[in-house]
Order: sequence, then structure tokens, then C-alpha cells
Amino acid sequence: MSVVPTHPTLRHLRTRAPRDPSRDFPTTCSPKVSILGFRAPSYYYPCSNALVFSRKFDEIWGPITAVRALSPEGSLRELDDSPVSVELVPIRSETQFDRVVAEAQQLEQSFIVVWIATWCRKCIYLKPKLEKLAAEYYPRLLFYSVDVNSVPHKLVARAAVTKMPTIQLWKDGKKQAEVIGGHGKAYLVINEVRTMIASDDST
Repeated sequence: MSVVPTHPTLRHLRTRAPRDPSRDFPTTCSPKVSILGFRAPSYYYPCSNALVFSRKFDEIWGPITAVRALSPEGSLRELDDSPVSVELVPIRSETQFDRVVAEAQQLEQSFIVVWIATWCRKCIYLKPKLEKLAAEYYPRLLFYSVDVNSVPHKLVARAAVTKMPTIQLWKDGKKQAEVIGGHGKAYLVINEVRTMIASDDST
């Protein structure tokens, strides 16, 4: 009487026919399973199963990666190495501010200045969201930050800043538009900044 195998690994239990080594899984092989950089030892998974598992994992991981690349607007972004956020470049003096204005004017580019204060809770909350927004326009449009407590009041008065946070768009050596960020929810402020930038692009 023979034992009828129900799994490939049970083929060697047959008594009427000699075992065919070529039909068995190889005993030594290079592992094919790779999950986020983890390579499983060969004795955990036979090679053929590992290859199938690796392909299945790729089929699952591909759509997951694509979904994570969806933009807030719902469109699929190109999978590239674009930064997720860009730190706001701090301006600490009026001389540095003048240099930024002059360089942007020479290149005929606009730039964003975020006026903040260390005591402003709204500023602290809004800053990382503005850094994510800055990544969307980088490097075409640069974002700067000015702590009103760290620069001369003359510079703050020159920009006509009275509330924090204030997000201004500068071009051609002067302020073109601004958004006061102390009101409403953060996403509303970000949308207003987007509109301000879009208006500048259309001119």
C-alpha cells in the first residue's frame, strides 16, 4: 500500500516508486524573501515558495506605495525623491533680509516670508505645515522665517507686520500680498497661502 501525498514535500513517502531528487526543493539556495530590507534565512522558506512570496509581496506593496503618494488634492504624484518638507530659512538681521530681497530681485523671483514669535502658539503649530507646503514649491519658491523678537523693530515696521503669524509674498523688492495666520484652522490658512502664490504665478 502506498501513501498518496497531498503536499509536494511528502513525495518521498511513496514506496512503489524511487524518490526523484530533482523534484525536491534544493537544500541550499540564496533566500529570495526581502521585506523592508529584511532577508529571511534559507531554512525558513524553500526557494520556490520564497520566490512566490516575494512576488506576492511586490504586488501588494506596489499599490500601497502608490496610495501613499496621493497628494491632498487626490492626484497621484510621481514617485520620486522630492522632499516631504523643507525647513524655513531663518532671517536674523536686516542686512540678511536686504540680501535675500536683492538676490530674489536679481533673479526675478518671488519668495515667502513667515513672520513668527516664540510666544505665539499658533506660529509653533503652523510652522511644520508651512514647511510641508514649502516642499511643494521647492526650489522654485523659497520660504523664509523671521522671529520678530530676534530682529530690530525697524525691520518689523518696514514689513508692516502687526500680528503673528503673518505670511507675506515678496517680489521686485517689495511686499505684494500677505495672509494673517492667527485666525481660523491651519488648513484654511494654508489654502489662503496657496491662493496667494497662485495669484502671483498668474501675473
